[in-house]
Amino acid sequence: MDLYVELLASTIRMTVPLVLACLAGLWSERAGIVDIGLEGKMLISAFVAASASAVYGSAWIGLFLAIFASMGFALVHGYASINQRGNQVVSGVAINMLAAGLAVVLGNEWFREGGRTPALPPEGRFLPIDIPGLSSLHDVPVIGPLERIFLSHSILAYVAFAFVPLTAWALARTRFGLRLRAVGENPHAVDTAGISVAGLRYRAVLIAGVLCGISGAFISTSLSSSFVRDMTAGGGFMALAALIFANWRAYPALGACLLFGFLQAVGNFAQGASVAGLQVPVQFINMLPYVLTVVLLAGFIGKSIPPKASGIPYVKDR
Repeated sequence: MDLYVELLASTIRMTVPLVLACLAGLWSERAGIVDIGLEGKMLISAFVAASASAVYGSAWIGLFLAIFASMGFALVHGYASINQRGNQVVSGVAINMLAAGLAVVLGNEWFREGGRTPALPPEGRFLPIDIPGLSSLHDVPVIGPLERIFLSHSILAYVAFAFVPLTAWALARTRFGLRLRAVGENPHAVDTAGISVAGLRYRAVLIAGVLCGISGAFISTSLSSSFVRDMTAGGGFMALAALIFANWRAYPALGACLLFGFLQAVGNFAQGASVAGLQVPVQFINMLPYVLTVVLLAGFIGKSIPPKASGIPYVKDR
């Protein structure tokens, strides 16, 4: 019983950075900007959050600086894609390469630990919320396991899941969301109505930057206690696969991210396990989320319908 409880709790933790990155891609691509650079923004955010938390001893300072760094990278992608009308896929790949190299070079220069950051003190991390009297429920049937599954997480985890209904509502029910979706479908009609296409797209990529910043900060200051090289481990690409599988909708995206999170949790728990007396290689367990990414993309890439103007630079009619 304890194993299943810990597995489900771990699934929620592993899902948090994926769902934040997936929602970031949703905002960006609904506005017509393809964001391959989710991985890079997550990585630079994880590095900045861990570095700032180690230096200042405050997880909140690390979080805010991580968001700031991610928004900076988002603006670079926005400038290349919106103002310069460049290839959005190439720009996203460049963001990923820049973040990966910059994090290691700066980390090695600042901390002299091979690109790592020092281990974070408790005040430099987002630890599970301590609710007085909650520990007394651990041994209560039904309530105890539910408490360990759903109430043993940091504040960033609850913020991440709160963004799912907020995103669904904002895109479907608000004027800003409707205009944003219109920009991703028919930017010429939006421009004809006197609304700035570039302004809406910049706001979308900045929202994506905020969400990626929170995602990266969670990885290095809540899931882990320091930054290590390439610690996002392809999470941005998993988020993109979940977004495509969910057909660019918030609630199905949450379901896809939970599936990826469950496979990652299984990989963590199943290391060293054996089947019929045979040792299961750790590499086989760890590759399951990536295999699922390929399967989902291969099976659903033709069935999913992206926004019509996704990836197409807008040229204003004269």
